Amino acid sequence: MKYRYWLTAAVVAAIIMGGIAVVSVPVPSFESVKSAPASSEAILLDRHGVVLERMRLDKTRRMLAWVTLEEVSPAFQQAILAAEDKRFYYHVGVDPLAVISATLENIRRPRARGASTITMQLAKLLQAPARQNTWLEKFAQVRSALALELHWSKRQILEAYLNRVPFRYDLVGVDAAARGLLAKGPGGLNQADAAVLASLVRAPGASRSTVARRACATLQAASKRARGENEALSCESTALLASMLPARPLPIAGVDDAPHLARRLLQKPGEQLRVAVDAGLQHFVIDVLRTHLSQLTEQNVEDGAVLVLDNKTGEVLAYVGSSGDFSGAPEVDGVVALRQPGSTLKPFLYAAAMDQGWLNASSVLDDSPLALTTPSGLYIPQDYDRHFRGAVSVRTALGSSLNVPAVRTLTLVGVDRFLNVLRQFGLVSLGKEADYYGFGLALGAGETSLMQLTNAYRALANRGRWSPARFLLEQDSGQDVVTDREPVQVLSEQASFIIADILADPAARVLTFGLASPLSTHTWAAVKTGTSKGMRDNWAVGFTDRYTVGVWVGNFSGEPMWDVSGVTGAAPVWRDVVQYLHQDIPAQAPLPPAGVLQQQISYQPAIESARHDWVIVHADDQPPADVVIKVTPSSPMLIAPPDSAVIAPDPDIPQQRQALMLQSSGAGKTCMLLDDRPVSACGKTRVLVPLPLPGHHVLTLKDESGKVLDKHQFEVRAMYVP
Repeated sequence: MKYRYWLTAAVVAAIIMGGIAVVSVPVPSFESVKSAPASSEAILLDRHGVVLERMRLDKTRRMLAWVTLEEVSPAFQQAILAAEDKRFYYHVGVDPLAVISATLENIRRPRARGASTITMQLAKLLQAPARQNTWLEKFAQVRSALALELHWSKRQILEAYLNRVPFRYDLVGVDAAARGLLAKGPGGLNQADAAVLASLVRAPGASRSTVARRACATLQAASKRARGENEALSCESTALLASMLPARPLPIAGVDDAPHLARRLLQKPGEQLRVAVDAGLQHFVIDVLRTHLSQLTEQNVEDGAVLVLDNKTGEVLAYVGSSGDFSGAPEVDGVVALRQPGSTLKPFLYAAAMDQGWLNASSVLDDSPLALTTPSGLYIPQDYDRHFRGAVSVRTALGSSLNVPAVRTLTLVGVDRFLNVLRQFGLVSLGKEADYYGFGLALGAGETSLMQLTNAYRALANRGRWSPARFLLEQDSGQDVVTDREPVQVLSEQASFIIADILADPAARVLTFGLASPLSTHTWAAVKTGTSKGMRDNWAVGFTDRYTVGVWVGNFSGEPMWDVSGVTGAAPVWRDVVQYLHQDIPAQAPLPPAGVLQQQISYQPAIESARHDWVIVHADDQPPADVVIKVTPSSPMLIAPPDSAVIAPDPDIPQQRQALMLQSSGAGKTCMLLDDRPVSACGKTRVLVPLPLPGHHVLTLKDESGKVLDKHQFEVRAMYVP
C-alpha cells in the first residue's frame, strides 16, 4: 500500500510538473506571428491600397505574403496532413502512436525515422534561430508544441505551418512553393500538384524519382481520406509532374507597375509602403507611353518616362521610369536619369527677364543671325528650322520656341543670374560654374532630370513658389525628398502668370507648331517642348490648374532619334495624359494676380496682329490702355567672325585646307570686304574664304553706295607646330 501511494504521488507530481512546464512556455500569439514581417518581399501600395509592385529584398529565401487557409486548396491541406501528420486533428501536439511506430521502425531499420507532428515542426520553425535535433531540443519542441496546442486552434496551427514550412530551393511557404515550382497560386493546386508539393516538405532536395514515389504514396493516402479517387491515374500525373520540376525556381509573376519607384522607396523585407501614386492613372500612363513608343520604333526611339504631380500637394500621382519591354535597358530610371533639357528652360529665362524689368510679353526681340565670342570659341545659335523671322514679340519667341531671341534674352539676364534661378527651382544637377554652361544654358546646356524639371514647372503653376515633390501621402522621411519646408518664392506671381498665359496660347505657337498640333488640348493647359542637341532627348512638360505632367522620350543608350521633335515624340503622350486627367472636370485658366494689367498692343509696322497682352505694373505706374510699338528694322551688320575675335588654325589640318566663314545680316544689297578687297558679289550674306594669313585683318560691310555699315577687326594666329 505504501509503495502504491508513493507511485501515485509521483505520477501526479510528474503530471503537475509537466503541466507547469507546458504552461510556463512562452507562446507568441497567432496574430503576432501572422503580422510579423516575415516575407522576403516588400510591397508598394497605391493611395487606395492597391498593390503597385512586389519587390524581393531578401535574397536568402523566397517567402511571399501570408495566405489564409481559405486561400489554400483543400487538396493541398489533405495532402500535407497525409504526408506529415495524418492524426493532426486528434492529438494534443504529440502523437503517441507515431512515436511508438517510429521507435519500433528505428529498431528494425538503420535509418532513423522521426515522429514530429505538424505542431512540433511549427514550434521548431518559430524558434529563432532554428537549432539542431538533439534530445534536449526535441524535448523543448514537445513542450512548445503542447503549449501551442493549449493557446492556438488547430486551424491557426495549420495555417501558420503552411506559411512557414520550407520547400525546395529557397522557397518558403505554400504560396511561394506553388508559384515558384508549379507557376500557380495555392488556391489552384489540384490533387497531383498537392501531392508533389507535400512530398517535398520531408526532403526538399530529393531526386525527381524519389519525389515521384513519395508523391504517389501521399496521393494514395490522401485519396483514401477523400474516398473514391482514381489513384492509378493520379499516380501517373504525379510522376509526370515530379519529372518536370524546374532545375531552379520559376520567376514568380506579380504586379509590376512601378518597379523604379519601388527600388527607390522600399528598403526592408516585409515592408508595405503606401504612396501617393494612383494605380488607375499609373496603368493608363504606362499604356499610353508604350502605345506611342510603338509608333516611333522605325525612328529609332525605344525609351520614355512620365511623371505626374499634384500641383497643390506635390504628391507624385504617376511615376513611370521606362517603357519596359520596349527598352533595351528597362532597369534605368528615366525619371531621375540626367539628360539635356533642350528648350524647356526658356520659360524660366523669360520669367527672370520680366522680373528684372527687361522685358514684357509684347517686347520685341530680334530673331536674326547672332555670333557671340566665348572662351571656348564662337557661339552661333540657330533656330530649329534654321530660318530667321526678324523682329518678333516675346510671346511669339517663347511660344514658338525660337532660339536666337532666347540667347539674346540671356545676354540681358546674365548667365550667373539665370543659373541661380534654375537652382532655386530645384535643378540642383546644374552644379558647374556659369562659365561652364555659357550662353548655351538658354537652349538647355547642362543636364537635369524629369523629376527636377517637372517639379520646376509645378512651381510655375503655383505662381513661382517652389516646394519639393513628395512620394507619400504623409510626411516623407526620405533622404532626398523633404516635405516640411515652406515654399520658396523664386519668381514673382506676375511673371509666372504671364509665362503660363504664353505657354497656353495656341496663337503664340503658330510659327513653329501651327494651330493643330499635339500641344492643343480640350482643356486649358500650359506646355513647353524641348529637343536636346543631336536629337537625343525629347521633352514635353506642362501643367493645368491641378496637375503638372512631364514626359521624356529618347534612348537610354544615348543614340539619337531620327527626325523626332518635341511635338512628334513626347507631346502626344503629354496630351493624352492631360486629357485623361481632365476628362470629367475641365481645367480652369488661372486668374490674374494683382500687379498685372491687359493692354491693347499693336505694332508699326505690323509684325504681328494687334491684341490684348499682359504687362507687369507697379503701384505708382499708370500704363496707357493702348500701346503702339514702333519696330525699327534692324540695320545690316556683320555676324562672323565677331569683332575682336582671335582665330587659331587647327594644327592637324594643312593650312591651305582651312577656311573662314564670313557672314552678315540685313536685307538689300550689301558688300563684304576683307582688308578692303571684295570677297564676293554684293548681296551674298555668307561666304567661305581661305583662312587669311597670320596677323590682324578687317572685315567691312558696305551698302551699294559704298557707305560703311559695320566693321569688325579680328586676328589670325600663326599655326603652332609642336
